[in-house]
Amino acid sequence: MLVLTRSQVRELVPMPDAIELMKTAFAELSAGRTVSPLRTVVPIPEIEGDALFMPAYVPAMDALGLKTVSVFRRNPERGLPVIHAIVGLVDPGTGQPLAIMDGTYLTALRTGAVSGAAADLLARPDSRVLTAIGAGAQGVTQIAAVCAVRPIERVIAVDVNELALERLRELLRSDWPDIEPRLETTTDAAAAMREADIVCTATTSRTPVFRDAHVRPGTHISAVGAYTPEMQELPAETVARATVVVDAIDAALAEAGDLIMPLRDGLVSREHFARELGMVASGSAPGRVSADEITLFKSVGNAVQDVVVAKRAVDRARERGIGAEIDLS
Repeated sequence: MLVLTRSQVRELVPMPDAIELMKTAFAELSAGRTVSPLRTVVPIPEIEGDALFMPAYVPAMDALGLKTVSVFRRNPERGLPVIHAIVGLVDPGTGQPLAIMDGTYLTALRTGAVSGAAADLLARPDSRVLTAIGAGAQGVTQIAAVCAVRPIERVIAVDVNELALERLRELLRSDWPDIEPRLETTTDAAAAMREADIVCTATTSRTPVFRDAHVRPGTHISAVGAYTPEMQELPAETVARATVVVDAIDAALAEAGDLIMPLRDGLVSREHFARELGMVASGSAPGRVSADEITLFKSVGNAVQDVVVAKRAVDRARERGIGAEIDLS
């Protein structure tokens, strides 16, 4: 069985490749050609933690596997990241364990990549200013992905924590040094929103992280942080007036408080959430139709993302002789 580290996964699957993988994976998902049960969440409320177990099978890409991811919100107090994950692949022809790898970076990569895919399909081509709300590991790859698909001249990172903003700058300087000179940081979300052509949110907030009045006409929003019915990054008014695209309808309406709350309150109908990213990627549903339209991509994550990126990493590792082989017997 092959074992891959964070740095190896990063080397093997660059961001532009991950973005194209997301388009293919979600097109397969929307066409009903994948298997990805709703994830199992094991809450650990006494320490503000969740453990998530996410299997998937994508036959067209020969990818079968499972991601285990933990989200422990008190970890920064211990000097640890909030998110830890591992991804395991199984040979779909024999059932034999194929590989295991760091899933923490892979999760950030694929989550950023799906926002990059959404921005490529939905954002105005002339978008120049990106506002990223949430300066954790997910925020870094959101920025990298959007910069890979649009000519971004300014990146405005927003967080209530100044230390988190400095860590984000350090990560960009280390992993994406061409982006760091374009970075501005602030704790003022309102000012950053008034400048934005594209907005990415990557938080676990239970209250909206910006006001609807501050969303400019023509803005594209990718919201990837809130992943439970109780979390809400987005104003309900923004959700109601935007053209909404989701990663997977059933999962989004079961897990995304950003969508569940306006639906519950009667601001929208279920039909408002009938368009999936895979439909747009395959051309079976339209994307943006006007320059002033507000487009919104809401993702709660799907294990098809993890297994296709993991499979690409394994295929390239085998080609290049990268990684460690272990014998489980």
